[in-house]
Amino acid sequence: MGTVPLLSDEEVSAEALAVFNDIRAVRGTDYVNNFWRALAHDPALLKATWERLKVVMEPGDLDPLVKEMIYIAVSTANGCEYCVHSHTAAAKAKGMTPEQHGELLAVIGMAMQTNGLVTGLQVEVDEAFKA
Repeated sequence: MGTVPLLSDEEVSAEALAVFNDIRAVRGTDYVNNFWRALAHDPALLKATWERLKVVMEPGDLDPLVKEMIYIAVSTANGCEYCVHSHTAAAKAKGMTPEQHGELLAVIGMAMQTNGLVTGLQVEVDEAFKA
């Protein structure tokens, strides 16, 4: 259960509605998901988060699918169920195959295992790896 109610278009401020409309335009959909509806309680935070997300997730040296897959990995590590689901859906919409998803999960699992081992052992970083 959320800690704030999800605001409908009729309940949000004009500033939040403008962000919702931009989300719809950029994503080519009428759907505004629950994350944005929860953030709408603070229109300035909603706008700042959306503006930053658009910049970070736009195509660049990393393509959008790779960015979504990184988002899944970080969300898994952080235990964010909502983000794992929403970014898995976004990755699938951007062409992630079941095989790629399986490989991604294998890499996440391997990294979590080796991270735990190296952290528990407190292994010193090799000089060759330091910048």
